[in-house]
Amino acid sequence: MQILKAHGLVLLATLLIAGSFLASANVTGQVHPVSLNLLRFVIATSCVLPVVLMNKNYRKQIPLVFPRSFVISFFYCGYFVCLFAALLTTTVLNTGTLYTLTPFVTAVFSFVLLKQPIGLSRIFAYTLGAAGTLWVIFEGNIEAFQRLTLNAGDLIFMLGVLSMCGYTISMKLLYKQDSVAVLTCCTLIGGTLWMALAVLMLGIPLQWNLLTTGEYASMIYLAIGTTLVTSYLYQKAATVLSPNNLTAYIYLSPAFVALLNWGVNGKTVSNTVMLGVALSVIATLFLQVMSFAKNKTVGR
Repeated sequence: MQILKAHGLVLLATLLIAGSFLASANVTGQVHPVSLNLLRFVIATSCVLPVVLMNKNYRKQIPLVFPRSFVISFFYCGYFVCLFAALLTTTVLNTGTLYTLTPFVTAVFSFVLLKQPIGLSRIFAYTLGAAGTLWVIFEGNIEAFQRLTLNAGDLIFMLGVLSMCGYTISMKLLYKQDSVAVLTCCTLIGGTLWMALAVLMLGIPLQWNLLTTGEYASMIYLAIGTTLVTSYLYQKAATVLSPNNLTAYIYLSPAFVALLNWGVNGKTVSNTVMLGVALSVIATLFLQVMSFAKNKTVGR
């Protein structure tokens, strides 16, 4: 039951993250993305920090938890910094394509650091999931995929992919039976510090005054829904699930984005794109079923 609940938490987090794509589209391009992400962390931290400080038991844990959370938040912020740095010289299409490598790269690192075997069945599932996700990204246009070329920005984003892998693995390695609320709070504090450092080092102006009321509403969703809540959900699930289980749900992102785009904006999805969505869903289910069967066998 605990494992099923953890999967449910990751599914909810994946859905919330899919919603961030729609919310991000409502935010102006006048403010630098790194500055916007600093604002996300500031808002999220402001929401959770008072709750933690008011609890005596939580306060006692902060000095012990923060050093480990600071490491976790480094990888978390590293992904965003690399993404925005990469987008200066590459395209969203390229970054979306390279992001499909995350589950497989995480599996390789999990094999090295956590001694979790990969196996041919998993490699097949990762290939299927990546193919489905790429099919959605390129809308079934094979010629567009063949025209894909990599540049310096893509190499920078590959560091971002490694950072995302580091984020999921570090959550597993550095968890010491801490309160997830404290772990989430400290991770957000660390994220705020790392993003502030990035803003200072890159000389990026804040310009938060340029945001409209509607854009602030979108930022609140991004801060609470896809930063605070998803951090909590992922860290809660990471206490039970492996990094491989967590990153496998990346393949469901296109399906959730399409679902939300249909529900919110009324935009239908073509049958061609639905084929890619179906492949991604099948790959995710296949990976989770394999993990469940393995855990069941080990538990006997």
